[in-house]
Amino acid sequence: MGIASAWVVMAIIEQHRLQQARQCDSPNQNERPEREISVLVLHSISLPPGRFGGDEIERLFTNRLDALAHPYFTTIAHLRVSAHLLIRRNGECVQFVPFDRRAWHAGRSLWQGRCELNDFSIGIELEGDHRPFREVQYRQLAHVTAALLHDYPKLSTERIVSHEHIAPLRKHDPGPSFDWQYFRQRLNSVLAEESVAGH
Repeated sequence: MGIASAWVVMAIIEQHRLQQARQCDSPNQNERPEREISVLVLHSISLPPGRFGGDEIERLFTNRLDALAHPYFTTIAHLRVSAHLLIRRNGECVQFVPFDRRAWHAGRSLWQGRCELNDFSIGIELEGDHRPFREVQYRQLAHVTAALLHDYPKLSTERIVSHEHIAPLRKHDPGPSFDWQYFRQRLNSVLAEESVAGH
């Protein structure tokens, strides 16, 4: 088993934390006003743009990004943002916010007549840009999504959206390089396997 594939195991959530994720708590979180969790929002990110594998995403989500380390960082270092989970190019998961708390990932957003999706959504960032996402990221995302669907019954496969879907005039991620059909195939496969196994 390679290093990348070693990250992909059955996802288990305990006390609103993904057990196989590395925990890196972000201060950019607060209570959900109604404690509702009913939408999953998918994002993509690379910092600096087009580069993978560094610690800059974690630094951004924990308010430690050095604005002088790269010209682009001067435009974002002041932001106070976070996501619940990051799935890196090698499949590693990093959790910044417990799923029952509100992460600051969606910004101004609207979906099915409801605004402020941070209030009732879970945000997952995929490390990526315009290039194809990796197989291990799709597999990891499928396992994590299956666990979320199991633990949060208001979520459903029909309530998985992209940042672009909820903020189309501002955002374009995860963009055309994300293969929705393939992701849903992987997710359905994981759900079928877990149903047979009795999970």
